Amino acid sequence: MSPFRSINPWNGEVLQEFSPTNPKAIEQALTLAEQCFGTWRELPFAEKSRLFHLLALRLRDQKEELAQLISVEVGKVITESRAEIEKCAWVCDFYAENAASFLTPEEILLPDSKRAQVIYQPLGIILGVMPWNFPFWQVFRFAVPTLLAGNVALLKHASNVPQSALAIQDIFEAAGFPKGCFQTLLISGAEANTLLADSRIQAVSLTGSEQAGAAIASTAGKHIKKSLLELGGSDPFIVLADADLPKAAAAAVKSRMINFGQSCIAAKRFIIEEGVYDEFVRLFLENLSALKFGPPLEESSDYACMARADLAAELYAQVSKTVAMGAKVLRGGTAPESNSARVEPTVLTDIPVGSPAYQEELFGPVTSIFKVANTDEALALANATEFGLGASLWTADLDRGADLATHLESGAVFLNALVASHPMLPFGGIKKSGYGRELSKQGILEFVNQKTVYLG
Repeated sequence: MSPFRSINPWNGEVLQEFSPTNPKAIEQALTLAEQCFGTWRELPFAEKSRLFHLLALRLRDQKEELAQLISVEVGKVITESRAEIEKCAWVCDFYAENAASFLTPEEILLPDSKRAQVIYQPLGIILGVMPWNFPFWQVFRFAVPTLLAGNVALLKHASNVPQSALAIQDIFEAAGFPKGCFQTLLISGAEANTLLADSRIQAVSLTGSEQAGAAIASTAGKHIKKSLLELGGSDPFIVLADADLPKAAAAAVKSRMINFGQSCIAAKRFIIEEGVYDEFVRLFLENLSALKFGPPLEESSDYACMARADLAAELYAQVSKTVAMGAKVLRGGTAPESNSARVEPTVLTDIPVGSPAYQEELFGPVTSIFKVANTDEALALANATEFGLGASLWTADLDRGADLATHLESGAVFLNALVASHPMLPFGGIKKSGYGRELSKQGILEFVNQKTVYLG
């Protein structure tokens, strides 16, 4: 197997190479994880919480170093990389303070005056298959509730972020977590599928592409193991005629350009009522033009580049096919230089049915804007996708907005706000965006045995 390469997408520099984890080392990791689980599951909540508070402190202490690592490995601007590390610390503190409450046994009083309990017990070794776009946050979102529930974790990270993957294990161990509690394996997707078949692995959580999710879910199903999938999205951003347009346009640009558009919950399809369409487009372009392009490590940079040159090429292919089918380019649309991850933010309108921008996820800084006649047409277009991760709806009438939210086919709806993951809110999708929930109480209950105990 080829070495794992850490490559700076801004300039193409090979930063480091790492040998894949060999079969012997994989077996050693499984053995260590199994041994660790036996003691970790019995550790009192107070001690687990103490370790996660220490982990949060260490993340904040090393924020600059870790943020720079993210920026050079995936091309994310440094201000966003710092925010990612802060968010990881936040989720550590949140679960450290709330896990015990979330896992408190539920008392049930039965009609015959008998009682029962639902108790929550860990499953064992949980495999995490994580993506490159938020190389720390996605892992911590999975690992923190998983470990605080009493499980242990093995990480198969994306192949282009080996430095981040190894740094995460290092920071867990430096914070005092026992060896075997969290381990990183540098393995391929095929090897992760093989690993999932091992009887010692009890469940899997995957954040990634539809194709990767289907492969993992198939293996998990074959071996009757729990799986959680957080896959792609083509999130709608709906602006009704009574919306606060300046606020909506500013949020729209932020949502589309977070991580340079490489986010599953970034707004991708902007659905605007015709009465405010022209003004929204004007404000959107104005806000977009105000953003500054520059190197990832430059403090003033608002965006830099995509994570890999091949991803930039794939994105341009989707744009060019959409334009060839009749879409109008308001901004950008130019091809990236050969073997370059740098692309120009692009805005498309008049997007034809059946084109890539209409029905596919465009994972990068491409904005697709649609004009609709009324609210019914907006809802129909918003739901006309195989995906169902998040939706953003803008209106001055919150009561009406809350009612409309019930008609949107998505795992979350944010009114007058961009879609975001938050430790206190369950996160996940429907349709081909996946299943299961991360974060909040629902997230920590994904990988536990919800055991009924009848007290006769």
